[in-house]
Amino acid sequence: MTKEGKVKTILVSQHKPEPGKKSIFDDMATKYKLKVDFRSFIQVDPVPGRDIRRNKVNILNHTAIIFNSKNAVDHFFRVVEELRVEIPQDMKYFCLTEGIGMYIQKYIFLRKRKVFYPKTNLESDFFNLVLNHKTEKYLFPCSDIRKSTIPDFFKKNKLNFVESTFYKTVSADLSDLENVFYDVIVFFSPADIKSLFDNFPNFKQNDTRLAAFGESTQKAITEHKLVCNIPAPTPDNPSIVKALENYIKRVNA
Repeated sequence: MTKEGKVKTILVSQHKPEPGKKSIFDDMATKYKLKVDFRSFIQVDPVPGRDIRRNKVNILNHTAIIFNSKNAVDHFFRVVEELRVEIPQDMKYFCLTEGIGMYIQKYIFLRKRKVFYPKTNLESDFFNLVLNHKTEKYLFPCSDIRKSTIPDFFKKNKLNFVESTFYKTVSADLSDLENVFYDVIVFFSPADIKSLFDNFPNFKQNDTRLAAFGESTQKAITEHKLVCNIPAPTPDNPSIVKALENYIKRVNA
């Protein structure tokens, strides 16, 4: 790689924010006069409710649902509707973050349901919350691609737990980006890296800088013999935006 050039364009491997909603990158883009584009590198395909039933997963055999993402919320309630399941009023919902907990309001009235989420976004706080409810029968609707930390925790603590794939994460079609180049590409998951190479098997990094959030994402980059120039989180850069801003300050000076 040649000498690091100035950053003027950034591609974020996420969906473009809804109209009227700010992204976490907006202030930085304005401050440094950057062109920031959004493009999800992955797409989510539903698993039909009939396949869930065929796998002998009965939602009503459980007393609590675990949600680790908004996608999980969407696809759980999609399957509920497809299978015409009447969810009991005393069903409990355990959410990895407050944001996911609030998102459930799209489908249910919170005052009539029991929704639990930790005060912080730390997984350890979520697990402590679960340990206070050891007798529940948990269902974990998730993607076919997910971290093992939640299943590992439940197995280690011998809790009543069933995991089921309600949706699948697949690579999006990025063929229109073949001849489009950015100074920085921002990745958030190993699935983003997989999609990059599914679309462009001969991808060469050249002068493009790669930013990655999370150890698993950074590992996927190095496994493909690429360089992660902008890692996060780190002690100095707890967020991907902070990592980008500090990097841009240095190379654009």
